[in-house]
Amino acid sequence: MRREGCRGAPGQIVVAGVSHIRPLVCKHNQMTRSVQDQKAPTKRKGGKAEKDPKRPKAGKTAKANKPEKPKKAEKPKKATKAAISEKAVKSGKKHRSDHVVALAAPAAVEPTPASPRAAGRSGTSMRELLAVGPDFELAALDPAATPGFDGDHDEADERTADVGPELADLQERLYAEAKNGSNRSVLLVIQGMDTSGKGGVMRHVVGLLDPQGVDITAFKAPTPQERAHPFLWRIRNALPEPGTIMVFDRSQYEDVLIVRVKNLVPAATWSRRYGQINAFEKTTVGKGTTIIKVMLHISREEQGRRLGERLARPDKHWKYNPGDIDERARWDDYQQAYQAVLDKTSTGHAPWYVVPADRKWYAHLAVAELLLETLRELNPQWPAATFDVQEERRRLAES
Repeated sequence: MRREGCRGAPGQIVVAGVSHIRPLVCKHNQMTRSVQDQKAPTKRKGGKAEKDPKRPKAGKTAKANKPEKPKKAEKPKKATKAAISEKAVKSGKKHRSDHVVALAAPAAVEPTPASPRAAGRSGTSMRELLAVGPDFELAALDPAATPGFDGDHDEADERTADVGPELADLQERLYAEAKNGSNRSVLLVIQGMDTSGKGGVMRHVVGLLDPQGVDITAFKAPTPQERAHPFLWRIRNALPEPGTIMVFDRSQYEDVLIVRVKNLVPAATWSRRYGQINAFEKTTVGKGTTIIKVMLHISREEQGRRLGERLARPDKHWKYNPGDIDERARWDDYQQAYQAVLDKTSTGHAPWYVVPADRKWYAHLAVAELLLETLRELNPQWPAATFDVQEERRRLAES
């Protein structure tokens, strides 16, 4: 992930001089090893090892006098990252690490086919299910709902992991396009009340992407320098570069949320900002940036439970802020402020999506699919070679 300079803030890890790295993505229930996969014990007879005839061979299951269960339909196999890299080398695509040499002429590569698990089971896309319409009421949306998904926690984790390879492929295409002059980029805005799961989205969704093409900006209280400029100044300075995906952890909307609720500026000032934000986003989209705005919608009861967990666990104390209780006391005011944001700033060029977030695993899945559907629509393509491929193959053979 891009960072200014080589020095990190306290608590950060800065990686320098690495041309291509991948995050470690943890998957639930993937670390358990079956006893049947362990080597069967042996008995010794006459100094030679003899397999126990009562035990099945390793990797096989002992037959029992039970009717066989009907076999489930096999899922289509997905290409592994290694297979994708090998295919890239064979097709002549130069990998971003700059250490792989093209060995053949570039071949036309079609976009990765959509996984049948990556859309709502009703066949409706996540964007259609979660988009804010003209009559949307935040109070009417159940924060524990799971629109477009009727599975459980484990199934949601599996489905989120399923979209990872396609997300990474489309992201790399977007990154590669920019090397050939494309100005397209993506801005993912994440908003929500305290404890709504913004950090979890960074780990479980943004963690599926290549850090080289992703930037994250967390907007806190404005610094003295930022206060000396118009409120959109710091936002404009953090917009994504061509080919990259920028993620905002909070955003320009803090200036019509907390500012409104706590009366930090006159009402005449913050009320003008809705129109200023709309105009700013329209200009940003016109320059090639696609904006995805997500509100993580959590219930007051779930927020109380998560705050209680932070107080109960010493390893979570660092995440607890006594000021969260003060903000919680203004819950109704914040809900009204969010409703106004959704009413006034969900536009055709930059729509809002409200994700029920009481179930963290559903929120991760929903945001991953919102990003995936957006990248599919952009449909970035591998850029054509800007050199004579045959000539370079000849020179390589002679080198």
